[in-house]
Amino acid sequence: MQELVRRVSEALDKPWNKCIGRPKSLGLYKAVEAACMYLRQNATQEFIGDMRDTSQPTISRYVAGLAPIVKAVLEEFVPSAADAIEIVKGRVVLVDGTLAPCWSYEEHQELWNKKHKTTGFNAQLISLLDGSAVWISGPLPGKTHDAKAFKETGAADIVKESGGGFGDKGYQGSGLVTPKKKPKGGELTMSDKEYNSQIASFRAPVERLVAHFKNWKIFHSDYRRPYSTYDQGDSKIANGSHVVTMSSQTARASEARRQLPWSSS
Repeated sequence: MQELVRRVSEALDKPWNKCIGRPKSLGLYKAVEAACMYLRQNATQEFIGDMRDTSQPTISRYVAGLAPIVKAVLEEFVPSAADAIEIVKGRVVLVDGTLAPCWSYEEHQELWNKKHKTTGFNAQLISLLDGSAVWISGPLPGKTHDAKAFKETGAADIVKESGGGFGDKGYQGSGLVTPKKKPKGGELTMSDKEYNSQIASFRAPVERLVAHFKNWKIFHSDYRRPYSTYDQGDSKIANGSHVVTMSSQTARASEARRQLPWSSS
């Protein structure tokens, strides 16, 4: 957080606290912390204001003013498709999609998802076989099917450069290895069931990645800010922070496993 605050401070057009006039109710550190709390936890501005002993309008101004700056200083940490391609070359990947719910904006009926019976944004996630986060797509309307989102977000272009990938039934016909569907009016054979079980075991790490993704409340509970702010910054801030967090956690876990006494045997 201190590094983030330092970067934000350097990016400000003018000092946060001036030597003259009325001082701000929160110092820069607590203001950035409040903005990140709003994005990370999707908490109401009134709740954050109560926690920081300030008003909801003040928190609203801080979020509106600081969120774009936080986005800008974190931009270099957001993996691009080119970065992802370099990581996945010759390696098997896992792909999954999820719905990040949001308010029902009256003018955006395309956000309605029939499967989940709610409005939201479709996001595509790519990981390695160990669950390491590689890339998270930008948002598409909730009505978008995973197979279509796989192509439109650029995920398909990334996977094309990999050593192959696994997906769920929603990706059938996309070139990924997917489970077999039950035939109409019939049942799966024992060999088909065993095959599907193996696919499910391979896909478990990316499902854990999705679960961790949803730990960010902005992706798990209804997004409440104006529609335009989601794609313009909030989702990108969270996506970039999430990939960095997951990558570092996976690296630490791998290092811990290597240090176990039986790992070298």
